[in-house]
Amino acid sequence: MKREKKLVANNKKARHDYFIEDTYEAGIVLTGTEIKSVRAGKVNIKESYAKVQDDGVYVFGMHISPYEQGNIFNVDPLRPRKLLLHKKEIRKIADKLAQQGLTLVPLKIYINEDGRAKMEIATCRGKKLYDKRADIAKRDADRRMQRAVRR
Repeated sequence: MKREKKLVANNKKARHDYFIEDTYEAGIVLTGTEIKSVRAGKVNIKESYAKVQDDGVYVFGMHISPYEQGNIFNVDPLRPRKLLLHKKEIRKIADKLAQQGLTLVPLKIYINEDGRAKMEIATCRGKKLYDKRADIAKRDADRRMQRAVRR
């Protein structure tokens, strides 16, 4: 019996602050107590970002709270964590990030059908203030139209 994906953390602010260009699914290298905290939903990715370094992609600023029963096995909650991607994907991401103004941002963390923690990352371009205002205005106009249709 397969389970469905369980969303653990979602970075709503990323969709507000960036134009999302490409998304990738990556595994996360975690310790035993970290995966228990992730399954309990004690993870925060609001201020996190990812970088391509010499041997792979790493996520920085992701906070995984220490597991209560973890005692000596708990690790630093803010330590950099390696993301598991194919070499071809890493090269593709590195080439895109070499372009001006692109950044790598985590969008969400979830537990997949097999019980493994996965992270969805995206190459993004930052929005200007007027872009954000235009998005808000468009969303408000859509709401007004939906209300009018319902009446």
